[in-house]
Amino acid sequence: MSISLVFQEGPFVYLSLVGTVATSEGALASLWKEYGKADERWLHSDPTIVSLEILTVVVDGLLAVVLAYAIIKDKYYRHFIQITLCVCELYGGWMTFCPDWLIGSPNLNTSNFLYMWVYLVFFNGIWVVVPALLLWQSWVELQKLHVGRRPAGKKSR
Repeated sequence: MSISLVFQEGPFVYLSLVGTVATSEGALASLWKEYGKADERWLHSDPTIVSLEILTVVVDGLLAVVLAYAIIKDKYYRHFIQITLCVCELYGGWMTFCPDWLIGSPNLNTSNFLYMWVYLVFFNGIWVVVPALLLWQSWVELQKLHVGRRPAGKKSR
């Protein structure tokens, strides 16, 4: 997750703050221009999208670094950070798409198979499936910790 934040979403924020993706040049601008064919809000510095991406790059980027450290060093706070990061990602995805869905998806190109099913569903779906799986992993690990600390013979509710 953090690699995407650094090499893709960080430059998107920069391009959006100094101009727009649509008027920018370079490889990363081309990447975002291509995605903009599926969701045109990414081309024109939509304030909601840019605001969410600033939070994603700064907060989620920091959480991703802390989580990597916690995993490598087997820190006690690993699952707290993992849960927090996953909830941030899921909330960010919801807030990216739900407002547009509520007004009839005028910015989403749902008429083209590639843009709808590959760009919008598949690539954005990864940002739902991976956090959901990591939340499940944390749930299972926290459940094991809870069961392991319960005195023998005591039932859970």
